[in-house]
Amino acid sequence: SKTKLDAVVALVDAKHLPLRLKDSKEAEDQIAFADVVVLNKTDLVTPDELAKVEATIRAINPAARIHRTQRAGVALAEVLDRGAFDLARALENDPHFLEAHDHDHDYHDHDHDHHDHDHDHHHDHAHASDIHDVTVQSVSLRGGEMDPKKFFPWIEKITQMEGPNILRLKGIIALKGDDERYVIQGVHMIIEGDHQRAWKDGEKHESRLVFIGRELDAERLRKSFEACQAA
Repeated sequence: SKTKLDAVVALVDAKHLPLRLKDSKEAEDQIAFADVVVLNKTDLVTPDELAKVEATIRAINPAARIHRTQRAGVALAEVLDRGAFDLARALENDPHFLEAHDHDHDYHDHDHDHHDHDHDHHHDHAHASDIHDVTVQSVSLRGGEMDPKKFFPWIEKITQMEGPNILRLKGIIALKGDDERYVIQGVHMIIEGDHQRAWKDGEKHESRLVFIGRELDAERLRKSFEACQAA
């Protein structure tokens, strides 16, 4: 095939995003589905406004890579050939996307994903509950090794029941008795997963999963996810 879906790239106007989120559900969805966000026109806003816009983007989609730009000036290598839908490469270009801080289940700020010409900028630690006009939330889950007999029926049930509300999900799963990391990703009720690579010596066997969607019950997801852990 000569055509493939490589990644979803969203071009975001830093000046006008707050207004677009007020009147357009589609603007929020585009950010939620994005693998890469090009945050453009950063020269038209103040540092405080820029921090708030970026915090809003992260509240919607903590897994996306954000590139601050002016006149959409971003290296092609940062937006092309990302392999975002290739499980074998799902974490290759962004190996730290699931390393979220445990502030709360709805929003985790990643301070290592940016590529910015100004390396002295600060991150706004806003939470989803602090940001108005945002209906999409992210739920980040973390646990130990999973019992495959519990985890796979659980993820299947969750995606079937909550599928319409789940815009995207991504995760690395440590399965009990398995020497390889299991990578999983999905959109709505369609999920796929496969072994990625062997666990490295000394690497913590930890499971991490991120849901991005609407009307997600974070506490129920957390408790049911923890119930899948191996004894």
